[in-house]
Formats: sequence, structure tokens, C-alpha cells
Amino acid sequence: MSDAIGTPVLEAIDVVKEYTSGDGSTLRILDGASLTILRGEMVAIIGESGAGKSTLLHILGALDQPTSGSVRIDGHAVHTGGEAALASVRNRSIGFVFQFHHLLREFTALENVMMPLLIAGKATGTVRGRALELLESVGLSSRADHLPSALSGGEQQRVAVARALAPNPALLLADEPSGNLDRGNAERMHELFSILASTHGVGVVVVTHNRALAARANRVLLLDGGRVVESSAMAEEVG
Repeated sequence: MSDAIGTPVLEAIDVVKEYTSGDGSTLRILDGASLTILRGEMVAIIGESGAGKSTLLHILGALDQPTSGSVRIDGHAVHTGGEAALASVRNRSIGFVFQFHHLLREFTALENVMMPLLIAGKATGTVRGRALELLESVGLSSRADHLPSALSGGEQQRVAVARALAPNPALLLADEPSGNLDRGNAERMHELFSILASTHGVGVVVVTHNRALAARANRVLLLDGGRVVESSAMAEEVG
């Protein structure tokens, strides 16, 4: 995996996604969407509700297959194998952060961050050190031994970010990551994403309706009519 800041980490070319509606007609959600994300940059994707932002993110993250088009992560084609190959890409190259953190309630913050690496068969000693470093990077080293129920919503979401970074992914994908947080915690989350992109050398893609979060991105992309275009218009929230 290349770790050179500024090199392409994600390339999507002419991605099309179609569904068959109840009456048998074809509904095209993505219509030739293309974008390139560089390592070390944070990119926000905005667009009206129903524009297909989450659909695009799921295809970029190997959670869904495109109808046509291609996606490459670190130069490697994503959708060329079966489900086992997609799972390998997800586990090795991609970290996910969703609106709801989905922490394992019976495990501590530290154990939650360790979990992806333990599942991958990494040695416990090495995993613990990595998890502690990540919790420190999101400002939660003092909360490592707390269960999720003892953490605030913002703290739980920061644990989820640390967990997503645990496998050292090339790409971090976030779908409305601050949508369930109050204003203060949302602002801290926004700052964290912009810092993590540069300090961890990861490409960060954030789907959001939040104007403040999009304003922190290096670039803002607008999904409109199934295509992706550069956007600098942040005068009002989209959606």
C-alpha cells in the first residue's frame, strides 16, 4: 500500500447504478459518476436528499456493486471478484463511520477498537498498543476502559472513528457521521476528520448535509443528476 501524501487512493470512473422499480421500469440512481480522492485529503460529498449519496458511498466502499463503471483503491480494481474478494477489500483497505456508531455494548472502548485487528488474527499485544495510540489520537486515552454506556454520544462516535482506523486503511468513508450529535460534539467531530486525513495519510470521504462539516473539507463535490461535479457553493446547506 502506497503511503505517499497526495497520490490517488480512490478512483471511480463512470459509475452507473440502476434498480428495477415495482412496475418493472429502470431507475437510474447514478449516471456516470466519476471522482478521484487523494491520500491525505478530506472530500465532502453533498447533494439533495435522494440524490444517491449513500448509494455512491456504498459502491465506493465495496458494500454494493455498480451496474457498470469501475472503482479502484490504491490502483487495484474493487469489483472484479466475488463476495470474498469484496470482503477482503473492505477489511484491508477501507474504514467505515456511520451516523450511528454501532459499538459492541459489552466491550470497553479499547476492546472495541481492538476488535477488527483481533478478528484479523493479529497478536493481542500489538493490537492493544495500536488501539491505545488511536484512542489517544481521538482524545479518548483516559476513557479506554469505559463501556459505551459510560461514554457520551460524541465520545462513542470518536471510538467508532478510532475503530475504523485500526486496520490502517487507505480510505475512510463516513456517512453523516455527525448527524446524531449535538452541535458541540458535531464540531469536534468535524475538526477530528480534517486532522485525521493529514496525520494518518488516509483519504477521507464524508457524505453530509452539514454545511460546517463540508466547509472543513479540502474539496466539496456535488452529486446532482447522478453525476459528481466540483462545488464551491457553501452558501446554504443542501438537502
